[in-house]
Amino acid sequence: MAMEREIKLLLPAAQVKAAGQWFVACTGNEGRAIKLSNIYFDTPQLKLAASKSALRLRHTPDGWLQTFKTVGSAANGLHSRHEWEMPVAGEALEIDALLRECDEPAAAQALREAAPQLIELFRTDFTRTLWQVSVDGSEVEAAIDQGNVLAEVNGELRRAPISEIELELKSGDEAALHALSSELGKQIAGLAPENISKAQRGYQLRAG
Repeated sequence: MAMEREIKLLLPAAQVKAAGQWFVACTGNEGRAIKLSNIYFDTPQLKLAASKSALRLRHTPDGWLQTFKTVGSAANGLHSRHEWEMPVAGEALEIDALLRECDEPAAAQALREAAPQLIELFRTDFTRTLWQVSVDGSEVEAAIDQGNVLAEVNGELRRAPISEIELELKSGDEAALHALSSELGKQIAGLAPENISKAQRGYQLRAG
């Protein structure tokens, strides 16, 4: 089991260029842009949401990944949650493999019970531009995400924009996340902590 720790910040659309320029100046590289297409699954009764977990397939330039996460906790933009992620052969979930890795009994039981009824619920499509940032000996993966949450409900396609910065701790001290977030706040006007994940935004979009 891995514990994911990241800070999410809402990024005003007018400040996307400035944020990118700041990361370029900070790291000395232009950043790596990748397109990510994500499909989120749940039962028609939203059993995974009720168990405070989320399940997705992600298409990356290197292939398909499946990810199972708990909602965990979020405060002032800092998200801490359990995460299990692994490659899969194609655009299909491999639930048995996730269950073998999932070592949180309650989460595993929720996934096991939901598995026979899983349906595609919504999608997120966005471009992620990545930088690796060193902060006092810690390593942080910084990303600017730009795209949309998409949900089809009763034949209507609903859409909500994604514009955010994610700072994920890869190694070292969590204090590095707060230091980097604080510095960004001084340099980029309009940033705000985001306590809602993309998955939670998808559920909200479906609910209207």
